[in-house]
Amino acid sequence: MQDFRLFLEVAELGSLTKVAARRQTVQSHISRQISALEKACGSPLFRRTGRGVALTEFGQHVERRVRAWLSGCDELFAEIRQTSTVPMGEVRIGILPSMAHPLMSHVFSRLRQDYPRIVLNVREGQGGELDAMLDTGSVDMAILFRFDKPRGHDEVLLATVDTYLVSSPGAARTQGETVGFRMLENLPLVLPRRPAHWRAILDETARSQGFHLQAVIDADSLRLQKQVLVENPNLYALLGPFSIDEELRQGKLQAARLVAPDLKRYVTLAHPKWGQLTQASRIVSQLIRETVQVWGGQMKPPV
Repeated sequence: MQDFRLFLEVAELGSLTKVAARRQTVQSHISRQISALEKACGSPLFRRTGRGVALTEFGQHVERRVRAWLSGCDELFAEIRQTSTVPMGEVRIGILPSMAHPLMSHVFSRLRQDYPRIVLNVREGQGGELDAMLDTGSVDMAILFRFDKPRGHDEVLLATVDTYLVSSPGAARTQGETVGFRMLENLPLVLPRRPAHWRAILDETARSQGFHLQAVIDADSLRLQKQVLVENPNLYALLGPFSIDEELRQGKLQAARLVAPDLKRYVTLAHPKWGQLTQASRIVSQLIRETVQVWGGQMKPPV
């Protein structure tokens, strides 16, 4: 079953290298596993392209059959687990890096206390990566940033957050409580790499106001973005409140809320569109929602 989950992951990402990076292993290991699966299936599942790999006609046929089979297996396992009187099992959850603490730390502590036989498997990733994990069944749920409020039954709103212009202490543009988006013109910025959805929204907002954002470095890593700001007093970044909370408390960074427009983002808890949640997954999902509600719709406890 795990071999076929790997097969679907490669089919989704179209790259052995990307799958290896996500699984924190080397490409050769992924390649050997796929080769062994192709040998067992009796025909190539993928063909090489200029940018990675793509499914062969046989691979497309196998993909359809495997998705249906895995969906049935997941439902069967869910039914079996639900017959247990004691909630148990592994729950795989994908999260944005800024959500790891204190939210997941708190949920883990609750599980240890009330449901010791439920085991968390937490994986970090960016928005597109987390969506892919959900689609391939690599995780049971994911905490995501969205740019529109969720409408489907498979995704619930946890919190609404603002965007902040962030810099090292003393920078003029972040001295006040708020700063207008128009003030970003000609500012040297640390921005996420294209084609990230968040970068596209920032670029489009700037174009709608008649200017272009000036990126001096493109970086997806939040840690790198913040460190660049600390070490370069004249640079700025556009970040959410959870990713900078600790640095603000320590006085390493300062921030002003972005307005006109304020570019709100929505933190959501997403579940797979197909399959059925296990008893353990439903408990973890409920704990996450209850925790955020008790915290007043925030991703951290009130001070």
